[in-house]
Amino acid sequence: MPRRNKKAAGKGRTNDSNSEDESFDNVSVYSHVSEAASSETAEELANERFEEKFEKALEQATEKSAQTRVQALQAICELLMHRYMPDFVEDRKMTLMDFVEKSVRRGKGQEQVWGARLAPLLVLQLGGEEGMSKTMNQFLLNTVQDKSVSFDARAKCCTALGLLNFLDCEDVGELVQLMQFFENIFAGSYLRGDDKTPISVTAEAGTLHAEALSSWGLLLTLIPSGDFVSLMTTGQHKFPSIKRFLGLLDSPHLDVRMAAGEAIALILESGRGHDENFLEEHITELCDAVKQLATDSAKYRAKRDRKTQRATFRDVLRYLEEDISPEINIRFGNDALTLDAWSIHHQYSALCTVMGPGMTSQLQENEFIRDIFQLGPRPTNTGINGNAKSKQSKLERHLVNAAAFKARSITRGKNRDKRSAVVT
Repeated sequence: MPRRNKKAAGKGRTNDSNSEDESFDNVSVYSHVSEAASSETAEELANERFEEKFEKALEQATEKSAQTRVQALQAICELLMHRYMPDFVEDRKMTLMDFVEKSVRRGKGQEQVWGARLAPLLVLQLGGEEGMSKTMNQFLLNTVQDKSVSFDARAKCCTALGLLNFLDCEDVGELVQLMQFFENIFAGSYLRGDDKTPISVTAEAGTLHAEALSSWGLLLTLIPSGDFVSLMTTGQHKFPSIKRFLGLLDSPHLDVRMAAGEAIALILESGRGHDENFLEEHITELCDAVKQLATDSAKYRAKRDRKTQRATFRDVLRYLEEDISPEINIRFGNDALTLDAWSIHHQYSALCTVMGPGMTSQLQENEFIRDIFQLGPRPTNTGINGNAKSKQSKLERHLVNAAAFKARSITRGKNRDKRSAVVT
């Protein structure tokens, strides 16, 4: 009897439960619709706030006060770092490009710095729109060469030039020419004939040299391996010898040493992609120099600098000796990006330099950045910058340049075409 009673009671509860479930399902549907509507409203409000801030910054960028203009440029950069808003930027493209040119050409100090930082952000927002980079190249080149401009501003212009041409230039000859321009800058840290580090290189000048060297390395990731080996070894003197890079490891400035170490890894990686014995005759000398920096415990260097240096050069040493690149997995949303080659590491670091803390959201949302790292189309059902319909509209416009994007992706990939025609 008790068992029968329990079953009967259970059955009764089941019938009641069905009625409650139906009621609960109805509540769930209405709740879901309400939450979706609330979420969409919140997103629209967030977009409005961003756009209001952007419009205010655009107005302030035309003020007479240099300090106000600097603050406006900084605000615009920070908004573009954190928010993918290509349609909004497209409508104001000419105004923003005008701000970049005026701040770099006519501004001073921090105004030039933030103007240079804005340049690659615009290109990244607009998907490498044809002609934008070339328009900005000339005044950036002129500013880098102007010795009356601060080292910091010239360094940021080097960074901008490297990124703009990484994003938009596909002509190997033009890339090589710009790499030679960068070499003329970081050659200031070369060892002289007596093999002594030039003592005239200040910390500020060292920062400029390091940025030029880093940009040189970024463009190297676009040069097909076969072309690079030919230009490096046939006496055409298009690229500096490996001995020059060895000398840069003796720089008194950490950023120069670090940039030189990464450049050596990039050189070996590119060369080995075409010839597994590339520069084999220099490996022992390279390993000795890199090992010294990987184990450096000199007390006159700051503790933090020693730690950073040792970590980087341990990775370089392992690559030189064992041909193993450091591997890092970056997760964002439901996606992941694996950095498993020096070229991809360098490309990612360069974009992090301009995107800062906004890089994670840009990897999720920015179609152009996803294309660079071959992440595929972005999800259309999630995101922070508008509904799926507007995203699809922007994606369709970008597909007009699909062929060029694909070419860039293939070139930037770690498996670059080893059969490319040699550049003469």
